[in-house]
Amino acid sequence: MPTRGVPVRVLQRVPLFVGLTTQQFRMVARLFKKRHYARGEAVINEGSSGAAFFVIESGEAIVTARGKKKATLKTFDYFGELALIDGGPRIETITAATDLVCYAINYWDFRPFVIANGVIGWKLLQGLAQMLRDAGGG
Repeated sequence: MPTRGVPVRVLQRVPLFVGLTTQQFRMVARLFKKRHYARGEAVINEGSSGAAFFVIESGEAIVTARGKKKATLKTFDYFGELALIDGGPRIETITAATDLVCYAINYWDFRPFVIANGVIGWKLLQGLAQMLRDAGGG
């Protein structure tokens, strides 16, 4: 059974959460669950439905799309942020390159939290917009 809660210091390194107060970080942090993946295990698969966002606590993961390696993710890297908004299909596969420890939050926990905490939701949307701008998407 996954344990609940991500250390605030981990979330503070994720651009999506920039602008949250310490109290807001604590509120969001409680929604995450710790997950362990063995080397070679797929965390998410390209084309599958997306329903969770992940932050890496330790280990490394390989990102592939259409069978080609795109990147290596390490401690404090994150993936799956769009799944928190739309639950759409995954565009990449993430595979544990080493034993991997992540914190994950799923759409079903995140959505009602954002609805109940509009100020936090707005800050998260601003963070996502900035990430898209930084990536050349706006």
